Amino acid sequence: MFNSLSDRLNDTFDRLRGKGKLTEADITSAMRDIRMALLEADVNFKVVKDFVAATKERCLTAEVLESLTPAQNVVRIVLDQLVELLGSTESRLTLSSRIPNVIMLVGLQGSGKTTAAVKLAYLLKKQGKSPLLAACDVYRPAAADQLATLGGEIGVPVFRGDGAHPIEIAQGAVREAVDKMRDVVIVDTAGRLQIDEQMMQEAVDIKKAVRPDQVLMVVDAMTGQDIVNVVQTFAERTDFDGVIISKLDGDARGGGALSVRAVTGKPIKFVSMGEKPDSLEVFSPDRMAKRILGMGDVVGIIEKAQEAANAEQLEAAERMLRDGFTMNDMLEQMRMLKKMGGMKSILGMLPGGQRMLNQMGGNIDDSVFDKIEAMIQSMTKQERVKPSIINGQRRARIARGSGTTPADVNNLMKQWGEMNKMMGKMRTMAQQAQGGKKGKKGKRGKKMRMPGIPGMGNMGALGGMGGNPFAGMGGSSGNADMDMLRAMEQQMKGKKF
Repeated sequence: MFNSLSDRLNDTFDRLRGKGKLTEADITSAMRDIRMALLEADVNFKVVKDFVAATKERCLTAEVLESLTPAQNVVRIVLDQLVELLGSTESRLTLSSRIPNVIMLVGLQGSGKTTAAVKLAYLLKKQGKSPLLAACDVYRPAAADQLATLGGEIGVPVFRGDGAHPIEIAQGAVREAVDKMRDVVIVDTAGRLQIDEQMMQEAVDIKKAVRPDQVLMVVDAMTGQDIVNVVQTFAERTDFDGVIISKLDGDARGGGALSVRAVTGKPIKFVSMGEKPDSLEVFSPDRMAKRILGMGDVVGIIEKAQEAANAEQLEAAERMLRDGFTMNDMLEQMRMLKKMGGMKSILGMLPGGQRMLNQMGGNIDDSVFDKIEAMIQSMTKQERVKPSIINGQRRARIARGSGTTPADVNNLMKQWGEMNKMMGKMRTMAQQAQGGKKGKKGKRGKKMRMPGIPGMGNMGALGGMGGNPFAGMGGSSGNADMDMLRAMEQQMKGKKF
């Protein structure tokens, strides 16, 4: 999503960076390019008009035109305006003190309401809540069965009320939640292929019957200009409190999603970046704007890594800093990357990573993970702990046992060597930070011994073995995480994929 828009905007910025000083004509030309990029991305034309006008006005100030780095100022202004377009501040789900809280989902059929309900239940369950799903879509064939199946996969019960009216099902779910001590009820309502009076009236009646604490509209990010009319109608009839944007990992232009906040004034609360239950994320305007402009989402990578980490992995990270990097550590890192969504997901969140993905054809073959795992599994316990003992004979044996070639094993050993060097650098940095300074800064240095991302360091060198995602990966520590991750982009430049 937004790939084409990101490329067009970055091409415009690249042209501006080639100029030592900007003129009004340069700004006008850049704004024309930005306008066309937004319109081609299917952003509502009224939204584009207001966005470009506000951006141009700020760019034409003397502060920008007479500065030493005018192009950087233009990028900063576009970023600020894009953040404002998306909502300025993060808007989290607000729940009341009553039990149970009721969250009602509305939207068109096919927008992803049912899966969004399950993902929201999964997210709330992780936060310590006890959700209950209410299957109020009695019109779509097997809708209740789908909700029950998905709910069973995440361990959340579903109230079906088979044969009852949707309003009665919603009310029954609230009573069920009280009886079974469930503190959140998520109501999955029916949708239609297009807006009609019956659907809207039913949504209004359910809202009156259960008085939800939050009404969230689920919007398909792949919907084009028509999304504006849809959200306006739902806003008028149901007065929803926020938006969940689904299918944001798709390949559509995505401009409709950018228009929702500006058209309705309602905040985007969540975005869905995949099919799995854990793919629902709290929406951050700042982070989304940076990803659209190709600046990456380093904070998002850190959050994903921290979620995937457990106490054993944190302990292993400290051991790696102390004793060095083993093949067992490489295997663990590979499994951790899979938990975080795979290499494509991580690379897309790095500064410049999305453009790099586009140059690679938009995909990374994660099957290389299977090849790496097969080779490591073919090693003896001693070889995994101390890879330096692997000689030519051992490499040939490992290749035969894993169905690979000696060249593949050689590449794996080369990558392990690079990782071990990086671990040595991280160990030196941690020791310097710990012993170099006292006082508050000294405490900060001491804290660096606990890596914020277990075993994750330089993922940049994607060369060898058809794109080995582990090349150069080492350890990352505390406040050094940001610098290490930002450095990835520079190390990726010049690599062949």
